[in-house]
Amino acid sequence: MPRILMTGAGGGIGTRLRQMLPAIYPDLRLSDIKAPADLNPAEKFMAADLTDLAAVEAICQDVDGILHFGGYSVEGPWAPILQSNIIGCYNLFEAARRQGVKRVIFASSNHAVGFYPRNHHIGNDVQPRPDSRYGVSKVFGEALGSLYADKHRLKVTCLRIGNFGDLPLDKRRLSIWLHPEDLVQLCRIGLEHPAIEFEVLYGASLNDRTWWDNSRAYALGYRPKHRAEDHREHAMAEQAKLPADAVADFYQGGTFCAMEFSGDTSRIWS
Repeated sequence: MPRILMTGAGGGIGTRLRQMLPAIYPDLRLSDIKAPADLNPAEKFMAADLTDLAAVEAICQDVDGILHFGGYSVEGPWAPILQSNIIGCYNLFEAARRQGVKRVIFASSNHAVGFYPRNHHIGNDVQPRPDSRYGVSKVFGEALGSLYADKHRLKVTCLRIGNFGDLPLDKRRLSIWLHPEDLVQLCRIGLEHPAIEFEVLYGASLNDRTWWDNSRAYALGYRPKHRAEDHREHAMAEQAKLPADAVADFYQGGTFCAMEFSGDTSRIWS
């Protein structure tokens, strides 16, 4: 079996995948800036700060594939995003190249394209329209993955993850929900499918209200098991508790678009 490294082991996605991946990839190496509080003795953990290239090289040694979920995971000031998601992301890809890693799954985000209106159905080849500094960092990561695939033959899959969790939490998330089991399936495609060179796929379950054309993922064998509409009543009940927001409710990126917004509101009604 291949040896797989997963960064961001202490984050929300990483914590859940730690429970699911060992049955598929028994030789799983975990990393984060510090050990998760609930780390068990059977788990193989190596601490690394993504801004330290030497430390990142060390965790990539003798690894076949990488699930890169590490980094700054929400909108915030530029300084921490720069360190974790720009410098740290570069270090991850460069360390993978130096250590001869074959495949990288990069956790991109729907926020790389968040400024598309909700009435637009978009594919995986659209021009990026990031909705935040965080979204900009994910556009950078996708571009970096493309560079390393073309220049260094690293096989890269970028997953534009929607909203990860057991249930869609509101109306918007009925369009972008990603169940953990479906994320595992996408990770396996990126790590194992023989046709992978460089791909941008959407991390979404079977969502009838989707804004995204994820046909490329389906062509690679993706068959999500979970359907957002099965949880419609819960999502709409939660939606009813939320205040209306003209900007957030118009764009796919939701509140990430509305934060600090000082743009042309006339476009919202076009």
